[in-house]
Amino acid sequence: MAETIFSKIIAGEIPSHKVYEDDQVLAFLDIGPLSKGHTLVIPKEPAETLDQLSDESAEAIGRVLPRIARGVMKATGATEYNVLQNNGSRAHQAVMHVHFHIIPKEGDGTGLGIGWKPQSLDNEEAAELAARIAREL
Repeated sequence: MAETIFSKIIAGEIPSHKVYEDDQVLAFLDIGPLSKGHTLVIPKEPAETLDQLSDESAEAIGRVLPRIARGVMKATGATEYNVLQNNGSRAHQAVMHVHFHIIPKEGDGTGLGIGWKPQSLDNEEAAELAARIAREL
């Protein structure tokens, strides 16, 4: 995996405003926040996308993500938030290292804005797709 700003932060080469760290996970404030308290949670394991992450690192993130979200909410006073995770440049991933955004949604409209364009789900196609996905697991 190519070196990224996140790998440099993990190595201590670039400063960050850390909010949490253990052997497998690092969390710090985003330098371009969408709202006060916008926090990034990253695995220390170098993986570009979520599907490339080891089960151990995924478990470590899953264990601390709710705790960090609670801390962000208490510290900012926000009561609502988004957790965002993108995979690949076409999916809007800007840093090619797995990361989760915790983005408080403020009453002033700051936070994440989403355009959601739902499509219809054909029952027959859905059954076949669900079966294909299940076989791949």
